[in-house]
Amino acid sequence: MNQLDFQRILARRQFLDNCSGGLGAVALAHLLGAEGRTAAAQVPDAGPMAVKRPHFEPKAKNAILIYQSGAPSQLDLFDPKPGLAKWAGQALPPSMTKDLKLAFIKPNAKIMPSARTFRPYGQSGMEFSDWVPHLGSRADDICMIRTMHTEAFNHDPGALLLSTGVTQFGRPSVGSWVAYGLGSESQNLPGFVVLGSGKGPNAGSNIWSNGFLPSAYQGTRFRSVGDPILYVSNAEGVTGELQRARIDTIRHLNQRRLLKTGDQEIAARIASYELAFRMQIAVPQLLDFRDEPGHVLRSYGVGQEPTHAYATNCLLARRMVERGVRFVMLTHGDWDDHKELDKGHTRNCATVDQPSAALVEDLKQRGLLDSTVVIWASEFGRTPMGQMDREDEDPGRDHHPDCFSMWLAGGGMAAGRVVGKTDDIGLKPVEDKVHVHDLQATLLHCLGFDHERLTYRHQGRDFRLTDVGGRVIDRLLA
Repeated sequence: MNQLDFQRILARRQFLDNCSGGLGAVALAHLLGAEGRTAAAQVPDAGPMAVKRPHFEPKAKNAILIYQSGAPSQLDLFDPKPGLAKWAGQALPPSMTKDLKLAFIKPNAKIMPSARTFRPYGQSGMEFSDWVPHLGSRADDICMIRTMHTEAFNHDPGALLLSTGVTQFGRPSVGSWVAYGLGSESQNLPGFVVLGSGKGPNAGSNIWSNGFLPSAYQGTRFRSVGDPILYVSNAEGVTGELQRARIDTIRHLNQRRLLKTGDQEIAARIASYELAFRMQIAVPQLLDFRDEPGHVLRSYGVGQEPTHAYATNCLLARRMVERGVRFVMLTHGDWDDHKELDKGHTRNCATVDQPSAALVEDLKQRGLLDSTVVIWASEFGRTPMGQMDREDEDPGRDHHPDCFSMWLAGGGMAAGRVVGKTDDIGLKPVEDKVHVHDLQATLLHCLGFDHERLTYRHQGRDFRLTDVGGRVIDRLLA
């Protein structure tokens, strides 16, 4: 036997050895298919962002999460507490404060009533403070939750719990879960986009991370200065034809490797290259507001100060939803007013009130609010006790995870309804407590998912957004 004969025998043995597992898998797939126990067939090259069916018929198909980083004071915006006046300047008895989680102040800190004026709006009579009159004008479109609660009483863990369902780094964000579950209807823009204004958000890019999900589901951050995405423009001298040829070559090499390894990260990379090429045309069109009527730009506050940057992001969110982007996250900061709350909140409310209300109104007028759920949220709220580190500075409020407010609109959420009631001083919930996991479960429900079944296997077990908790809150639903 010569060397060539030996190589032929070895090649046959290798072929049979390599095929044995594959043939067994084919046989098993045939038997399972005959019993109807296999997943629905999908087009192999459809890509990770191909449109997928949810578990049941959804109310919403898109979501916009507006994250107000740093924790606005619910007592000065959304949850009026005239009962605080009788406690002004007094410390609460230990029986009322013994279980509080406080970041900086002591339980015996003095009560600070709100200086804001509240009044009812719309047919619902929902009350808003004079800091947010534009949001008040949308009262009949909004579902207000006044009894949100969370275990996290510091910013980064709170932001992570709100966005990923746990307080540790490394888990997929809510936008990534939605993109993983539904794919995207947009062919030319990412399925999950992140827009920011003001100070960067707590927990940074971790709140739009894909975690252990394939990288195709990570949020794509649009910058507010220069190119919205780095390198979205071709380098000087690189034509569209040359760029297309380059991407085709890279795709061919990646596809060969994908067929050999089955690594889904390679599939995600192929999809990312193709999307990046299409975005070079789509992004400039997205950012060109010349097709927007003047009254729409004015309603958002585009081109005006202090609203311009935040208003631009709100308008972009609507334009992205129109173009099929599945999940848009807006971040704005910073609301962390441990001192000079009046000054800081005045500035932030002047920035976000008008554009936030305009977004809801614009979506409604265009027939998009029914299919788009909007969530205006933060990591926790603020204490009824004031915080004053020095006598010569204006007071603020400390972190308060036990009860805080946020609102939702559209996408199957109830309109003109207040859910939950807090005690007379805004210290504890007394009716209809809503945990962060409950909020996440209800959002996924509106998008057509059973939150306990939207899972991803990693390190030997199935993970989900709501971790080991969460329930759908029926009172939030229309």
